[in-house]
Amino acid sequence: MIEAVRPSTPTGEFPAKAAVGELVVVSADIFKDGHDALAARARWAEGVDGDWHESPMIDAGNDRWQTVIEPTHPGLHHFSIEAWVDHWGTWRHHVEAKLGAGQSIASELLEGARLLDARSATLAADRSGPLDEAATVLRDGSREPGVQVGAAMTLEVATLMSGPLWPLDLTESATYRLWVDRERALVGAWYELFPRSEGGFVGTVRRLPAIATMGFDVVYFPPVHPIGQTHRKGPGNVLDAGPDDPGSPWAIGSPEGGHTAIHAELGTVADFESVVAKARELGMEVALDYALQCSPDHPWVKEHPEWFHHRADGTIAYAENPPKRYQDIYPVNFWPEDDGDRVALWEACRDVLEVWIARGVHIFRVDNPHTKPLAFWSWCLADVQSRHPDVLFLAEAFTRPKMMAKLAEVGFSQSYTYFTWRTTRWELAEYLEEISEGRQADYMRPNLWPNTPDILSGPLRRGRRSAFALRALLAATMAPSWGVYAGYELGENEPASAQNEEYAHSEKYELKRREWNRPDSLAPFLGRLNAIRRLHPALQRLRGAFVHGADNDRLFVYSRREGDDAVLVVANLDPLEPQAGWLQLDLERLGLAPDVPMEALDELTGNRFVWRGPNPWVRLDPADAPGHVVSLRAL
Repeated sequence: MIEAVRPSTPTGEFPAKAAVGELVVVSADIFKDGHDALAARARWAEGVDGDWHESPMIDAGNDRWQTVIEPTHPGLHHFSIEAWVDHWGTWRHHVEAKLGAGQSIASELLEGARLLDARSATLAADRSGPLDEAATVLRDGSREPGVQVGAAMTLEVATLMSGPLWPLDLTESATYRLWVDRERALVGAWYELFPRSEGGFVGTVRRLPAIATMGFDVVYFPPVHPIGQTHRKGPGNVLDAGPDDPGSPWAIGSPEGGHTAIHAELGTVADFESVVAKARELGMEVALDYALQCSPDHPWVKEHPEWFHHRADGTIAYAENPPKRYQDIYPVNFWPEDDGDRVALWEACRDVLEVWIARGVHIFRVDNPHTKPLAFWSWCLADVQSRHPDVLFLAEAFTRPKMMAKLAEVGFSQSYTYFTWRTTRWELAEYLEEISEGRQADYMRPNLWPNTPDILSGPLRRGRRSAFALRALLAATMAPSWGVYAGYELGENEPASAQNEEYAHSEKYELKRREWNRPDSLAPFLGRLNAIRRLHPALQRLRGAFVHGADNDRLFVYSRREGDDAVLVVANLDPLEPQAGWLQLDLERLGLAPDVPMEALDELTGNRFVWRGPNPWVRLDPADAPGHVVSLRAL
């Protein structure tokens, strides 16, 4: 039996996910009737016609077998698992057991010789010598049994006897697919800004060095296309926009163009490409919003009215999410009555991506993908990545958990999460385990954001600087990908109302001018967090998370480990008051021996402590730091 194979997706219809350089654990439940020893291996190949590699599997306990593979190139991979009766291992076990019990092994010696003969017959003459010699000794009754057995127990014989002995012994699983992305799909720090608030693309170029200094890898722009005039929204999402109000960038399209055009006030295509080039020069890359919706002025509305939803009176329906109303946006109808219209629409949406890829964009943040058909995404993402395997897609889908997971399954590279609303210790502990060790980790990569232009939540609402530091600490260390929306470093904290999670004076509807060099800016703190992330492989991988205990429920303690690298985080979940307590560390999970003094280096502050045993005492004052990010070494 070969069952519960991982990594895999729930239906098996779509590939699981991995990243270049990621150590991918391939595992399965493998068992059979009887008491024979078993052996297994994973076989995997890059691409359709790539060479197959083999990796032996070990029994990790309770019939759960596993091995590790490390893909080196992006693109589609295949793997399967083979298992067989290990006749040689079974024979060795029986012989050792009988010898230990002082019983005769005369029959076993002859059986061992028969097994050696069977393998020898499958090998070339220049390789079978050690097996033939061992078989001869096993049949030589003039020798002591211990000497006979010793001749067959060498490493050389064991190596030659590995693998299935007879074809009928071999069982092979189904073939599973694994989509391997470049490393940025797994790990990265994102920073979202509105180019129009920076003075267009020219001003954005001037802003990029400061963002790079904070250690961000991806600079994400909301839509940069022409904005419609019809029903243009004013400040605070009001319907009556003034003549100088810029409107929402998500109301895409005007007579000047649609999804492939650039708003004239931002600059030209050449200006945009200059931003992309400057970001690349600074070690970053540009991500662009991909929002499949149109303003009433979008060229598609006149050219293809069949691509939109129509009310009973014949008018086109604007977007609504009661009580929210988006009169400036027309949703696209992805299922027109005529199949030819559907094909034309889907290909037009796909072609938008091709235009921006040609302009240097290889990461797209997809707006509200849960409101578009899964069938479209499974076709579109696979089609684009078949030509551009380095292109990545982040799903902005704050919706039902099963829908979020399904979007990841059908092809999205990353997903927004519910981290924004997880604030208590038990919520964070449960969520960390879910996103990093749960079944969905095979195909759903989380990207943790403390805030977005739409969401000002939890302790950030009218929160102190310490609250912003705390949420950044958690996001940056609980997952390998995280991000913030511009203004986070300045502690922008005013909600639209007591009930509304959006910002007062939302940048979605008006320009914002910020004093970036304020002395109380969190920019140095964010830079330190991102520097720590780059220093530690453990913080660049999704798996390897473990929640430790503490006797104070305002202390959240967890670690990440990758090989010999382990990082322990102790966060004070109270952004207002100091908290102290005794930790309850699982030292084995940290790769440390008990009762050995340890040096604990807090990489946020540079402070060093000496700890002994699993129960060190800590005190954290939010006025100083939101927590410890500790690397431990034995003294």
